[in-house]
Amino acid sequence: MRKTRLERLTAGTMLALVTATAPSFATPDSIRQVAPLPPSINGVRIIQRRPEPMPERAEPAPVPMPPEVRREAPRQEQVRQEPVRTEPVRVETPRPEAEPARAEAPRGDGNFVTATLDKFFGATDAQIADKLRAAMAGKKSDKADGERRAVESFYASRNYAPMWIRDGRLTASAKSAILRMKNAQADALEPSDYAVPDFAQAGSADQLAAADYKLTLAALDYARHLSLGRIAPTRVTAEVDYGKRDVDNAELLRKLADARDANAAFDSFEPPHQAYKALKRKLADMRDGGARADANERIATGPAIKPGDKDARVPMLRERLHVRLSAQGPRTVQVRDQRTGRIKVVKLPAEDPKANELVYDKALFNAIKNVQARADIKPTGVIDNRTIAAINGPSQQQQIQTVMANMERWRWLPRNLGANYVMVNVPDFTLKAVRDNNVVWRTRIVVGKPQTPTPLLTAAMDNVVVNPSWYVPQSIIQNELLPQYASDPNIFDRMGLEVKRGPDGHINVVQPPGMANALGRIKFNFPNKYQVYLHDTPEKRLFAADKRAYSHGCMRVENPTKLGEVMLAMAIPGPTPTQPQIERLVGQEEKIFKMVNRPMVHLTYQSAFVDDDGKLQVRDDIYGFDKRIHAIMTSDERRVADVAPPQDKTRDLSTLKSNQEILSRVERREAGNPFSFFEKIFR
Repeated sequence: MRKTRLERLTAGTMLALVTATAPSFATPDSIRQVAPLPPSINGVRIIQRRPEPMPERAEPAPVPMPPEVRREAPRQEQVRQEPVRTEPVRVETPRPEAEPARAEAPRGDGNFVTATLDKFFGATDAQIADKLRAAMAGKKSDKADGERRAVESFYASRNYAPMWIRDGRLTASAKSAILRMKNAQADALEPSDYAVPDFAQAGSADQLAAADYKLTLAALDYARHLSLGRIAPTRVTAEVDYGKRDVDNAELLRKLADARDANAAFDSFEPPHQAYKALKRKLADMRDGGARADANERIATGPAIKPGDKDARVPMLRERLHVRLSAQGPRTVQVRDQRTGRIKVVKLPAEDPKANELVYDKALFNAIKNVQARADIKPTGVIDNRTIAAINGPSQQQQIQTVMANMERWRWLPRNLGANYVMVNVPDFTLKAVRDNNVVWRTRIVVGKPQTPTPLLTAAMDNVVVNPSWYVPQSIIQNELLPQYASDPNIFDRMGLEVKRGPDGHINVVQPPGMANALGRIKFNFPNKYQVYLHDTPEKRLFAADKRAYSHGCMRVENPTKLGEVMLAMAIPGPTPTQPQIERLVGQEEKIFKMVNRPMVHLTYQSAFVDDDGKLQVRDDIYGFDKRIHAIMTSDERRVADVAPPQDKTRDLSTLKSNQEILSRVERREAGNPFSFFEKIFR
């Protein structure tokens, strides 16, 4: 018995030991007690059920489950739900791959701003300010670069706070500034001239500080060009003087910083003149219309059309020149009757009216000859491509370039033209008088030849002189008088020209008052360094021409005594002489009317302007100023276009000194008389 019990006890112990050390093949209920063997659960590998790993920032955060669900849900349930919960990650496009596509969005619209600039930056405003401070502290600014020094002073005054970033985002003003500069063509400027930074690619505080500084420089450039012009005026013509104008960079920056909308601030820098605004609207209209409208209105070039020819272009030519189709009566012909031998008149069948429309007839022939005469083309009546070009006028693109050039010149003019002023438009050969900001009178004028152009300037009218003496300008003495010394000693006395010493000691060439005087009966004096004025002329026939560029630079007025009445009325308080009263003074002694309220005189070059009916008027570029502006903007000179070229200040003085030396010999009758050129003026 004892042996049997011992054997049973030993057998039970051995069985327990074997059971404890052997692998368990228990039923599924025992899984809760034994940890699963990685990397599988219930024999299913996790890697086969989970989606491919995605970039960390592109993966959406898992939705947290309520605590009671986490406690009660068995593990097997959680494992089965994982693929369903992460499935959306398989089709989501990672954010870093989408951003470059947005950066390629069209520039200049709201979508571009939303897609590329409406983002949150990682750096704080304080961090950006620290980087700006450090960058400017270690930078040695060029003393000649006033613009950069102004920007650095501006940042220092605001403790280096970024101008365009606030609370980690671009401000609304920054977005409008970027849009405005990317759409600079609307202001007749070029977007590529303004280096707008790409904030979408800036991430660190260093990059954001550099971008903020760069945008400030670009905005300041843009504001300055809107205020003064993209091109320094003396790069286009040496004879220009609209007064010394400059901008206060600090003031421009302050206005941009204080503005809620930079676009409104930029508007305030533009010329306030209605003529400029009208050109800007017309420029937008022309760009919206595109080349299609231009192509539909232009007459095609091709073989020359001679009188009597039929051509498909004839109806359009007739319409453009407002020529009616000649009336076509019944056509007849005389024939001999073969039976009786008598002559009789027979009516012919009427021709197709459409065929007659294609015939180059006599009425159109006369109109074409008039066009050719006005365009300095030999009036043969043959319609060649040169004649068609004169009828077509400038193309749409050429008109756009002309409008842009004129908008640039408007930026050269003073912002305040005055309430009372005279404005000369050289390419239009016209003058208008403005009183209390209203045009009260217009007239035709003669302007300078291309070889002796009328200068562009602004000056105050000082006086009006009836029966004036003509003091020959130094430019005429230098360029025409001295090179034409003549040996005829009698011409000096015959022309009544005097060489005499003035109160300042200088020797002057003077023509006394008289009917043959170059200034005529009346002169409007506005002192200027080019010695030009408005005046009468004995050569009245010149006003009949369409193009009136005949003078040495002065402007001859068609009805000067009427202009005298208008100017005196606006410049002298109380009763002033009327036109008839001024005319009665002619032929008497010199009479000077001193202006009390001096009106301004603006000599301008408007080869494109919008008339009172809202129509764009384009005139010939008689001095080549439009071409010169276009050449500057399409060449390497564009890089320095806003910097005035150096001027030779001693040139005029040396000319005056040379003239004085020679004229002193004429005064002493020691040299041949140089005045034969006056005969050409008064023929």
